[in-house]
Amino acid sequence: FHHPAVSSTSRTYVRCNVQILQHNLESLRIFARRMMGFHSTVITFLSTAMFCSQTVAFQSNVATPMMSKVTQTSELYSSMDAPRNAASSPEMKKKDLRTFQRFLEVECWKNGDIRDLDRTLLAVADACKQINRIVQRAQTDDLYGAAIDPLTGELAEENVQGEVQQQLDVLCNTIMLRAFCGASNNVVCAVASEEEPLPRSCADVMGYDTTEFNIMQSGEFVAVFDPIDGSKNIDSSLPVGTVFGIYRAPDGASAGKNGVNLDSFLQRGTKMVAAGYCLYSATTVLVLTLGSGVHGFTLDPDKQKFLQTHPNIRIPDVGSLYSFNEANYREFSEPVQQFLTSMKQSGTVGGKKVSSRYVGALVADVHNVLINGGIYGYPATRDNVNGKLRLLYESAPMAMIMEQAGGGGRTRPRG
Repeated sequence: FHHPAVSSTSRTYVRCNVQILQHNLESLRIFARRMMGFHSTVITFLSTAMFCSQTVAFQSNVATPMMSKVTQTSELYSSMDAPRNAASSPEMKKKDLRTFQRFLEVECWKNGDIRDLDRTLLAVADACKQINRIVQRAQTDDLYGAAIDPLTGELAEENVQGEVQQQLDVLCNTIMLRAFCGASNNVVCAVASEEEPLPRSCADVMGYDTTEFNIMQSGEFVAVFDPIDGSKNIDSSLPVGTVFGIYRAPDGASAGKNGVNLDSFLQRGTKMVAAGYCLYSATTVLVLTLGSGVHGFTLDPDKQKFLQTHPNIRIPDVGSLYSFNEANYREFSEPVQQFLTSMKQSGTVGGKKVSSRYVGALVADVHNVLINGGIYGYPATRDNVNGKLRLLYESAPMAMIMEQAGGGGRTRPRG
């Protein structure tokens, strides 16, 4: 085949077999379109049986051998279309980071008082992985919405805060209960959940008879947690989280009714020996303190392991973020109103521009302040004179984390 626009001196023929056609035809077309910018004429004939490409001809202002260019460009575009190997690609190279398991081995060995908690905390990390998967699938797997009692078919009862329990609340609560009790090697003897009205012994959680003493009531520690904080955010694909804390049971405390001693839970927040949270957002992050600093771990989606990405977190000395629900501004006390007004009027804090950030989930907002610096608050309102944060399950663990990171946490001033 000859085309009048193509001179004999610059005509190149490329013949392809079926295999080359299947892999490189699109690349040749792309190259042809590129060559049109150089006043080229490109003709491609295919037989009706699609056996081979008959002729490709190019003409350029510069008379150069065309075969090498065709080959090089074909390889270039083929390499662009081919799937990349994530493991070998430089930009996808994995960092050499310490695993959460190794971190616990070292830290618990250094501190003999919490040495037995390593298996418990590993189980909590696994529970966070499970909750992360559930949160991601809440909409597609019909896990969102109010919980239904399987026996009566009616809506589940309201929790102790007067909120109708959601399916996610019930499911995540079960996962956390079994993490603290089922994998703790009898280290944790009782648990208190934000979703349940009263603490429960691990013997009760695991289905043992609590009328008689058993090995599961002999643990040294008790755990408190909020299994899924901000669950309403899931409907809008916003961050949610899990908060937990661990106390040592008081010396001489004996199991009471149903194997639970309430005095073990009615302790000051300063008595907490470990606290942490999991944030389910763009990345899944586990933040933990064992009383000697704060460390952050990010879930590797390929290995499904938590890796230490934030060693020894320190909250910035100067932070310009303030995280308050300003929709309640008129309901706040006068001192709080004055503080928020001064933040907006000042414009800067420590030379940084003031910025307001409020997600509506405690874990997300506190994590933002922990990393970037600032202040988080959920003040009392006229309708909620004591505030809405739960001291046992949320405020005390978060305060411990903040204090260990160089910040501070407190309840409202007395009087």
